[in-house]
Amino acid sequence: MNTEKPGRDHGEAVRALAERLAGSAHLPGAPAYGEACRIWNAMIERRPALVVRPRDDGEIAEAIAFARRTGLPLSVRGGGHNVAGAALCDGGVTIDMSTRRAVAVDPAAMEVRVEAGATWKDVDTATQQYGLVVPSGIISATGVAGLTLGAGFGWTSRRFGFTADNLVTADVVTADGRSVRASAEEHSDLFWALRGGGGNFGVVTSFTFRAHRHGPQALCGMVVHPFERADAVMRLYRAITAEAPDELTCLLILRKAPPAPFIPAELHGKPIAAIAAHWTGDPAEGAAAMARLKAFGPPAADTIAPKDFVAFQSFLDGGQPFGRRYYWKSNEAGAMADGLMAVLRESAAANPSPHSAILVMHLGGAPARTAPDTNAVGIRAAQYGVVVQGAWEEGAEDDLHIGWVRRAFEATKPFGSGAAYVNFLTEEEAPGRIRAAYGEALYRRLRAIKTAYDPENLFRGNLNIPPLAPGE
Repeated sequence: MNTEKPGRDHGEAVRALAERLAGSAHLPGAPAYGEACRIWNAMIERRPALVVRPRDDGEIAEAIAFARRTGLPLSVRGGGHNVAGAALCDGGVTIDMSTRRAVAVDPAAMEVRVEAGATWKDVDTATQQYGLVVPSGIISATGVAGLTLGAGFGWTSRRFGFTADNLVTADVVTADGRSVRASAEEHSDLFWALRGGGGNFGVVTSFTFRAHRHGPQALCGMVVHPFERADAVMRLYRAITAEAPDELTCLLILRKAPPAPFIPAELHGKPIAAIAAHWTGDPAEGAAAMARLKAFGPPAADTIAPKDFVAFQSFLDGGQPFGRRYYWKSNEAGAMADGLMAVLRESAAANPSPHSAILVMHLGGAPARTAPDTNAVGIRAAQYGVVVQGAWEEGAEDDLHIGWVRRAFEATKPFGSGAAYVNFLTEEEAPGRIRAAYGEALYRRLRAIKTAYDPENLFRGNLNIPPLAPGE
């Protein structure tokens, strides 16, 4: 329970904590403070009263206790890559895990232990030395913690499951300052909630994942077509994804062509329709599955070939750099209906930014065959993830680009399932779409576990799942 009066000036207490945590606590003006406040989405500008880069669980527990005692907001930063900017809070305490990035691979056990500040590039670089992979996303700069806690899907998920499905244990500092290990055998209710329930239940300090055989070479790449072929490209995408084995994952991309060297110069800056594809398995066995993609058109550019998996995992990074302004909205869909494809084409044609895109991610596969109550992931039934990604440079253009995203999203809504991927939600969409992201049964169970582990809702600086109220 908070013991200090709301509204009290806590400056003296903050400075006292900074002195006690000398070397780990950083006040405004310190270099580490500035680094921690620089997150991926430049639209989010928040300034905590104190940033703590903890050396151990004890310092995490002290930061948590301070926030509880003073009533100040609390946030936790991992990779800082979340579109909603949940890493930062205004005037409170940010626990910054981003310097704790160690990755330890046990190739015999096929397990990987990862500290909470690591990015997926850190993980891929370590695991691919052994020809192993942990299912992750499609941008290598994404933080491990945020992606995992929100479910996590990418190139290898259709075969190996969501990132959260591959979590074996998580080390957590809870709201009451305890250090616990959550697994199927210990704190199993917390373990269930952490796999998809977001950062609502404590500070995760490390993850242990199940790894799978894949790489270091993979058959993957992209085919690019001029936008005049967008309808045909989308029909091709629908046909291929409807019949694809679990090993094949495709991503539809509608955007203006960046000045990439593999794209013909005459297409630079013009709308394109592209399909990126990845085969999770022996590259030689994927050639037949990729043949239809490569033959259609023919494409203006075709980079599909055996290549280094680590390089492929980062090939989209340049389109989503740190420090750009981002605003996203997304839907999950069960089918690529003709009407959906029409609104995607119309919305892409109206895109005002050279950096924005509409993406349709191919889901299904192994996650869809997993029991829906295995963990807190709420998007198992979706076959496609549709995300409208606004990206631009200047704050003066916010209304223009946010308006485009909202119009495109509204146009896709009649074709969506109503479900949502929590890692793509913005703060303004809470609480209604958070509830829809899980469905009533999962959401109710998450609230009960929240009540057990964080009854005061200390971890609320996120896409929040509130504890149950008395009598609920």
